[in-house]
Amino acid sequence: MNWNQLTYRYKALSVAEKLIAINVLCFVVPFLLQTIFYLFQLSSASFLSWIQLSSDWETLLFRPWTLVTYSFLHSGIFHLFWNMLLLYYSGQLFLNLLPARIFTNVYFMGVVLGGVVFILSYNLFPAFQGMRPYMVGASAGVMAVFVFISTYTPNQEIRFFFFNIPLKYLALAFVFLDLIQIPNGNAGGHLAHLGGAYLGFIYARQLQKGKDIGKGWGQFWESVRQSFQARPTFKKVYKNPKSNPKKSISVDQQKIDAILDKISKSGYDSLSKEEKDTLFRAGNGS
Repeated sequence: MNWNQLTYRYKALSVAEKLIAINVLCFVVPFLLQTIFYLFQLSSASFLSWIQLSSDWETLLFRPWTLVTYSFLHSGIFHLFWNMLLLYYSGQLFLNLLPARIFTNVYFMGVVLGGVVFILSYNLFPAFQGMRPYMVGASAGVMAVFVFISTYTPNQEIRFFFFNIPLKYLALAFVFLDLIQIPNGNAGGHLAHLGGAYLGFIYARQLQKGKDIGKGWGQFWESVRQSFQARPTFKKVYKNPKSNPKKSISVDQQKIDAILDKISKSGYDSLSKEEKDTLFRAGNGS
C-alpha cells in the first residue's frame, strides 16, 4: 500500500476512528524513541514531561499544551485498548445522531476539563499534599463522549453479555466505579474521568435545550487551524463572448470570497457540492 492509498483510507475514516488511529500511533512512537534515547544515552523521562500533564500549576504555565497532549499518551497496552474500545462504540452511536463538529468539541473539552480537575484535586485536597504526579490517557475525553451520548439518548439499549441495558444505567455504573476507586489507586485518573463525565452530561443537557456550549470552543480552534493555512487567492477569469461556453467557465471573485468566508466560519464540510465544484474549478484556473 502506497502513501496515497494510506492517506485516502485515513480521510475516509470517521472522526472517532481517526482519533483511535492517532492514539495508536502515539502509543507506538514512544517505543521507537526509547531506542534512540537508549543509544544516545538520553533521558526519555525529560522528553515525556513536555507532553504529559503535570499536577503542578507552575509546570502547566510553561507547558499549557499538555492540557491536550497528555490525552494522546497511554501507560500500557490495556489502558489504550479499553479506552479505544469504548471510544469506538460510543463514537459510532454519537456520530449516527450528531455531526463530527460536536463530537470533537465534546471529546477535547472533556480532555481539558478532566485535566483541570486533575490539577485542582492535587492542589486542593489534603489527601494529595506533597504529591506531584503526571497524568496520561484519553479517558477523560472518552468518558465525555460516552456520558454525553448516554445523557442525550438515555434509553438507547446496548447488548451487555446476555441482556440489553439502557445507556443511562451503564454510564451511572461507570461514574460510580470511578467514585469508589479514588482511594484505591490512580486517584488522579479517576478524578479526571469524573471531570470528563461532567462535561459530557452538561453538554448533552444544554444541547437538548437548543444551546451548543461548545460553539465558541469550536470556532476558536477553527480559527487557529485556518491561521496555519494560506488563504488561496484567485484571479478573476473573464469569459470571451466569442468562445465556446462549454470550454470557458467564468468564476466570479465575489462568489469565491463568499465561499472562503463560509469555510472560515463553518469549515470545508459545510460547503454544498456546487460550492466545492466552484472552488475546485477556480483553484485549477478552469
